[in-house]
Amino acid sequence: MTAPDVVAPEEGALSSALTIADAQTALRDGTLTATGLLREAYATADAVDETLGIYLSRFDETAQAAAAAIDAAFAAGEDPGLLAGIPLGIKDIISTTEGETTAQSLVLDRAWGAGVGDAVVVSRLRAAGAVITGKLTTMEYATGVPDPTKPFPIPRNPWNTDYWTGGSSSGTGNGVAAGAILGGLGTDTGGSIRIPSAFCGITGLKATFGRVPKSGCVPLGYSLDNIGPMARSARDCAIMLNALAGYDASDACAVEVPTEDYLAGLDGDLSGLTIGLDRLLGKAPNRDPAVDAALDAVVDVLTGLGATVVEVELPLWQELNAATRITSRSEAFAYHAPDLRSRWGDYFSATRTGVGAAIAFTGADYVQAQRVRRVGQKAVAALFETVDLIITPTSSVAGWKIDELDSMADRFGSMHTGYWNALGNPALALPMGFSGQPRAGGLPLSLQIIGRPFTESLVLRAGDAYQRVTDWHLLTPAAADRSETAVVAS
Repeated sequence: MTAPDVVAPEEGALSSALTIADAQTALRDGTLTATGLLREAYATADAVDETLGIYLSRFDETAQAAAAAIDAAFAAGEDPGLLAGIPLGIKDIISTTEGETTAQSLVLDRAWGAGVGDAVVVSRLRAAGAVITGKLTTMEYATGVPDPTKPFPIPRNPWNTDYWTGGSSSGTGNGVAAGAILGGLGTDTGGSIRIPSAFCGITGLKATFGRVPKSGCVPLGYSLDNIGPMARSARDCAIMLNALAGYDASDACAVEVPTEDYLAGLDGDLSGLTIGLDRLLGKAPNRDPAVDAALDAVVDVLTGLGATVVEVELPLWQELNAATRITSRSEAFAYHAPDLRSRWGDYFSATRTGVGAAIAFTGADYVQAQRVRRVGQKAVAALFETVDLIITPTSSVAGWKIDELDSMADRFGSMHTGYWNALGNPALALPMGFSGQPRAGGLPLSLQIIGRPFTESLVLRAGDAYQRVTDWHLLTPAAADRSETAVVAS
């Protein structure tokens, strides 16, 4: 479904993109093997990685062994798990038994995580049968923007390589979009799952704070950090969340709230739901007018699915965004202060200025920010007494050119994600259109769906319902063309 003012794809731009859900079916009916799927994913990475900057390290041998074991299990009539044979990448601030964790930084001790092995989330993915393909690019310590003076890849947007992927889960964003992986883990402290999902045209979920354990992850903001799934669709994110969610005592922030079967409620029906829309007009510089045309089309789709959409205004917008900024920078500075003093030049430029800026904040500022968060939680809870879900644009712009990232100070206000980190609510980013023609330099636009705490099922249900009747999430950049041949038996 598209509205006249929303760019429709040219004929041939819509591919039969392989989703995790599609691959699950094909693996189980024998039309696809895990080794064949992994081989095609790696072939795609071989073809595009030098340009796009997806991987920091690959686990070819262990991944191939894992895929072969999955094929053997299927051949023996066994079911090796929900994610059996699915190639997934891991953002390189999350520890794995294979290789070191670098946080894409010269500063982090390469022995970090050596005694940890797999983070809890990685262990859970493996237990579900996932094939872990390697470590993916990030922004240094999951903050800031690329620094071309450092010896790390510059992640580029597969829709237009003059543009950035967004961050900080950059390699997960462009890796999924390009077909080098079917899904992966990102982290989100102020939007680092949702921003690259938005800019790369995929789907990403920040669950409720505490829903997914984050032990084994290099910290950025202790009270804001989240680990979550990034994939092509809301259904794919639900599949991954079924493996990831749940309490673990190793994470002091994990919450003992029962999990659900996040696939069970994906019925495509939004009848009876009231959805609040805040367009966030006037709250972002350089707003792309295509965003509002896309939102109009979203409203038409949601009402067609049985929902009622009403205009709302999010309370304490500036105050809660400021609280996220003060909290994130202060907590990051507490972690980095010794290394900033002794290894200033080894940090990325944007990390130095971003984290170092916290020196201007006082302890009183930090305490006041936590008070604002509590007040904001109450105010937003009151708003949720009148609506079931809230939608906003994920960003008011489609992206930024890489050669313009040194002037980012006035650009972060265009991203509408950090507000929800202060509050802790679940938030899903998913494609809702394009600014310009896909495959001709146009860039994805993104919708954000937010729910009450621990209502991931409802958020995913709404995202899945929207994606059942729209095709934006199945559009692929030219880099992904190789993946259309992936469904083969060997």
